[in-house]
Amino acid sequence: MTPVLYLVIPCYNEEQVLPLTSGKFKGKIEELIEAGKISDKSRVMFVNDGSRDKTWEILSSLCEADEKYCAISLAHNRGHQNALIAGLMEAKKFADITISLDCDGQDDINAITAMVDEYAKGSEIVFGVRNDRSTDTWFKRTTAQSYYKFLRGMGVDIIPDHADYRLMSSRVLSALEGYGEVNLFLRGIIPTLGFKQSVVYYSRAEREAGTTHYPLSKMVSLAVDGVTSFSVRPLRLITVLGMIVALLSFIGIIYVLVSVITGYYVDGWASTTCIICFVSGIQMISLGVIGEYVGKIYLETKHRPRYFVAERKNITEE
Repeated sequence: MTPVLYLVIPCYNEEQVLPLTSGKFKGKIEELIEAGKISDKSRVMFVNDGSRDKTWEILSSLCEADEKYCAISLAHNRGHQNALIAGLMEAKKFADITISLDCDGQDDINAITAMVDEYAKGSEIVFGVRNDRSTDTWFKRTTAQSYYKFLRGMGVDIIPDHADYRLMSSRVLSALEGYGEVNLFLRGIIPTLGFKQSVVYYSRAEREAGTTHYPLSKMVSLAVDGVTSFSVRPLRLITVLGMIVALLSFIGIIYVLVSVITGYYVDGWASTTCIICFVSGIQMISLGVIGEYVGKIYLETKHRPRYFVAERKNITEE
């Protein structure tokens, strides 16, 4: 039996790019249906993440014109990861497999065919991994490489050059549903779910229209979320750093005592100022890292809903 596939595509202020890419997504679905690889019940599902432009109006028009499109709109902008999980949980009600991707046209849609083929071979999670970063600027390429090295160095099990372009089966989605945390980092969660996994490589193109909604500040925020959600290594590093500073301080005390006893010392403010600034800097950094973890604990203990679905199009609400 051919599987029902839902493409899950988060959107935020994408009025410029949707008219260019929506047809390509539907065309790929129809191509796979014609090839007998997926069911004719397969759909393209958009998730409007509280857009402030005409994104929802465009999505509504698409859904009214063609039943192959369906869409949900979140009541408020909740961020890419929450929008993505909202779409996945909605699609889980109808789909055997889902493939999540961005709506900007940068992810090669031909990789969808390869992902479906991998599923047919038994894989329940298929990661889309970039094999080429030639379209990136030097700065983007360097920061991205540093990002993945940093996360892996902090103990996060993450797949380099993989974003959120992936296939997941309904069994995987059921397992993912059990993760109730507010601070989502799907790139770290999904590799730890288990199940049979495989990789499909693809080349990422230029954005078809509009501007990126993932600047450096959001990448840094995502990296912090990734580390603090999956690793306590920064806290251990603080402990090690504290021990090193304590050891250096102990050595300094011995040096000062020996200098006083031998009568060979010089009063001065420079060394004292340097020591105070160094220790104060270490303390502030340590407090900042601890504060991140405390903040995460605070948000998780409140158990607030991650999102609310305000509207649905071409979806029968259960």
